[in-house]
Amino acid sequence: MVPAINYWAVLIATASSMAVGAIWYARGVFGTYWMKLVGHDEESMRKGAAFPLIITFVVSFITAWVLAGATDIAFHFYNGTFFWNAVLTGVVLWAGFTAARMITHDAFDRRPSSLTVLNLAHELVTIVVMAIIIGVWPPAGA
Repeated sequence: MVPAINYWAVLIATASSMAVGAIWYARGVFGTYWMKLVGHDEESMRKGAAFPLIITFVVSFITAWVLAGATDIAFHFYNGTFFWNAVLTGVVLWAGFTAARMITHDAFDRRPSSLTVLNLAHELVTIVVMAIIIGVWPPAGA
């Protein structure tokens, strides 16, 4: 079975990831705190800023695409509503892959637990927003 994917929803979910990150890491929200935890300052943030944004867009597209496909598979397996399958699939994938792997890497990198929690919360919000977008805009026939 090849999952049905609404690529418009995937593109909007990709853009939402960029918007969530821009808000989350804004200096007035968590940006100043995050910069302190990772050792950035205003100057280091300005240098080479384009490359991380390009990478973020590409991997956000991949994340949204995988989430859309996994949601369609879950929808056909579990039935129910496409929306709730999207949200539940997003949270389960976040817990099983993003959170589990980030906690492991941050433990070995000896990053502050506050940084891990901050980044995990950001990823959860990002995935849930993506899931909501994908869930309210299912592919044709779903």
